[in-house]
Amino acid sequence: MRKLLIIAIFCLTYNWAYGQQSVKRSNQWVDIAATAGSSQGSVAASYVHTWKVGKRKKIEAGLGARFITMFGEKINYTTAPARLARTNATPFLIVFAGQKFENWDTLTVQRPLVNSLNLSLNFGYNFNSRWSAIFNIDLLGFSFGKKTAAIFTSNGITRTEPGAKPTNFNVLLTGDLDYGSLNSEYSVKYKLNNRWAIRAVYQFLFTEYKTSTIKQTAPDGTKVERFRNKANNFGAAVSYNL
Repeated sequence: MRKLLIIAIFCLTYNWAYGQQSVKRSNQWVDIAATAGSSQGSVAASYVHTWKVGKRKKIEAGLGARFITMFGEKINYTTAPARLARTNATPFLIVFAGQKFENWDTLTVQRPLVNSLNLSLNFGYNFNSRWSAIFNIDLLGFSFGKKTAAIFTSNGITRTEPGAKPTNFNVLLTGDLDYGSLNSEYSVKYKLNNRWAIRAVYQFLFTEYKTSTIKQTAPDGTKVERFRNKANNFGAAVSYNL
């Protein structure tokens, strides 16, 4: 009787564990990432919730929240509005448009520090139980940071901007139509065990600054105060599965 009871308990426990595993259709994790590039770096903390889709449940898609701090020294920001920076400002097609270098002015921010909290869109593909590929991109949110000194350069003439500050509102509109500071990542993830994982990260990071006293005068006479930096950075991340 005692042996039968032990066997019954074992079978029930096994069936419950197997059933829990088979019905798990979503993943949640928290993540810390650090990247570095030319004269700048970033640190990001994220929470992500994805759902498994497809017949084999290898594809994952979901949403997350990410807080990122970008910092650097003497970073060049160039004219941001798409109608001035690109030859074509049509959504999505703008990615393939040429650059209008003749319209670019430069804002060199001496010590940029941009903090952003954004909603992110996340995708993943699981090659097997250990390896996966991940892509994520910020959708919308807000940024903040202290005012800092900058050097504005237009037609070879430089002037001092005493109060440059990060653009506050962030929204993904594709390419140079984007507004504010947005982060995207391509990464390869390796699961160390059921809880911990590491990622190798390639980051494409937009950050934006606005001038407060000096404005660029566009060819059509409008005043421009938004300037953008695009950074290609590399780094690593550590993830914890919830």
